[in-house]
Amino acid sequence: MSRPEAPMLAQPVREDFVAAAVRPEVQACIRGLLADHLGVDTEQIAPEVSLVDDLAADSLDLLEIALAIEGNLGVTLPHQFLDRVRTCGDLVEETLAVIRRGRRATLSHADVPVPLLARITPPGTPPPWTVERVILLTPYAAQTLSDDALRAGWGARLELTLAADASAAALAWVRGRFPRLGDRGVELHVRRDQRPGVRRRSAA
Repeated sequence: MSRPEAPMLAQPVREDFVAAAVRPEVQACIRGLLADHLGVDTEQIAPEVSLVDDLAADSLDLLEIALAIEGNLGVTLPHQFLDRVRTCGDLVEETLAVIRRGRRATLSHADVPVPLLARITPPGTPPPWTVERVILLTPYAAQTLSDDALRAGWGARLELTLAADASAAALAWVRGRFPRLGDRGVELHVRRDQRPGVRRRSAA
């Protein structure tokens, strides 16, 4: 059995976890979308590059890119989103800002992707390997995680750690993204981060 490929990350799930967790995914997604929609090489895409002046994007291009971001990342961008975007870096930062605001306001809603730390552990004592990923739980990411956990075999374990201030509804929503695992012998554990130094925010 081959080991699923994934970046190895181990970090507390803190309040700034959202930006740290999803930034690589958002950057890669937007870089790919810009390359596809504007017909440029990814090497040309850098934070300081102007979408209009350097990449020759017009208003229709920008609208199509915004719609593609919504479809690929599972977010809803506000109508004024593009008004604040001039560079490739702006596009990434404004998208991250939408994700952060959406999580703070409606973390329990199904249309807000949830950032989390995922750990896949195969059966065996000690286990031959473990994989950790910090991801934004889009539908695609949930499907990929589920497939990787199932490939780890009967008796494997998938642990999902949300931010310390995640609501009970958010925990339940995340559990609901993995309906196949129990019947296929994979244990699913969903919890808030409870590591030392990571405190749950009190309700106002």
